[in-house]
Amino acid sequence: MTDKTTPKILIVDLVGLAPGPDGRPGHSDVKAHIEARGGAFHEGSARGRPAPEAGRPHFYYLPMLSTEAELLAEAGDGLYDAVIAAATFLPKDTRFDLGGVRIGSGTGNMGSASWGGGDGRGGIAPLMNTPGINAHATAQMVMKALLRVRPDLPVDEMNALVAAGRIDTGRDLVRFPTCKLEGRVFAVIGYGNIGREVAKLARAFRMTVRIHARSRHRKWVESEGFHYAATPRDAADGADVLSVHIGLGPLGANGYANAGLVGEEVLSALAMGAVVINYDRGELIDVRALSAALSSGRVAHAAIDADLFQDPAQGTLSGPMAPYLSLLPSHAEKLSLLPHAAADTDHPTRVSGAIQAVDQILDAIQTGVTRNLKGDLPAGYSDGGATSPTGAGEGRLEELRSDAARVEALRTAGRAFLLALNSLVEDGAATAGEQLLLDSNLLATLLRAESLEGPYKG
Repeated sequence: MTDKTTPKILIVDLVGLAPGPDGRPGHSDVKAHIEARGGAFHEGSARGRPAPEAGRPHFYYLPMLSTEAELLAEAGDGLYDAVIAAATFLPKDTRFDLGGVRIGSGTGNMGSASWGGGDGRGGIAPLMNTPGINAHATAQMVMKALLRVRPDLPVDEMNALVAAGRIDTGRDLVRFPTCKLEGRVFAVIGYGNIGREVAKLARAFRMTVRIHARSRHRKWVESEGFHYAATPRDAADGADVLSVHIGLGPLGANGYANAGLVGEEVLSALAMGAVVINYDRGELIDVRALSAALSSGRVAHAAIDADLFQDPAQGTLSGPMAPYLSLLPSHAEKLSLLPHAAADTDHPTRVSGAIQAVDQILDAIQTGVTRNLKGDLPAGYSDGGATSPTGAGEGRLEELRSDAARVEALRTAGRAFLLALNSLVEDGAATAGEQLLLDSNLLATLLRAESLEGPYKG
């Protein structure tokens, strides 16, 4: 029988990426956090060790587990009560009776039957994630993927010409015409933490941003100044860039609901020479439809970030990236393929996500309160709601309401803005325009600092 006072928690992915003193990826920040919460951190397996010290949680760090056989051998018999994972796929027959947390948003890799698989439907244990923790890192990598190919100035070629002294600014630049991003249409599929951050960065480049999301998000999409699209096809219509951030959706009898969402209908609606970016889940794009779009020129470049796994014995490749490899013989120069590295290579993101995952699994075990629950709430647990790194929610607004100094700063800035606006309209004072913009900037800065923008996270 599981002892909740002395749980054994398996960590199957790296909780730090920057090298530590020994040259290996460091885990010291997460270890220190676990110990501050009264836990013990062990490198290596719980198997074959003496009974752990009673009355405290014990974490066992095995970040290099990879294959199904390895995971089943380590965690198929209920040795561990809970698990923290990032990219590693947990097979159905791995067992964690007290729950699991995925570092990141999607939970498709959390396949354990303990909570009913990746959508958390069924089972006896809660499934949780850490949504938004990697939103900024992923969004920045999406823009990096775009900026590698748009504007399409051949930077490497021009650098070589400059280095060789074989180019003249006055005579030769006419050979390299290009177009800026400003005014181009950037279509975003999904309005979660990552999709919204991508949209904000695209807008910073003065692109027209069109977002497809569920209809209940429309008022928030439009309130932020983005264009709402009712369907993925509507979002893609004439778009120069398409970036997908919608997740796989529920798992049904025929697979994940959003698998193949970006297919022929969506791709054919794009502007000629469009850029397609999928830094979400590989299965979201119909690879055969993408091949046809690359062949026709409808898509000039595709950037894909998806898991790729190699069997160490056989050398065979699997995972959602594997189907894209079939495009290489015909379209290698039009592809940028990453092994699900866009956000998973950011050290601060991984550390903060792991610390949040530690807190969530300990809270669930010790108090029965789950946060960022995915799927069903098992018996004996309560739903503590979502933690939201971006956007204002109940907790953040309650914190603001109870801080008189912050409330007064917002009131003062708001009143100053209204006075300046009235002065401009009614008095026509010579300095009214300058004062209005100064007060507008201050108010906007305070609103951003308090996260009083974007959708309400209730």
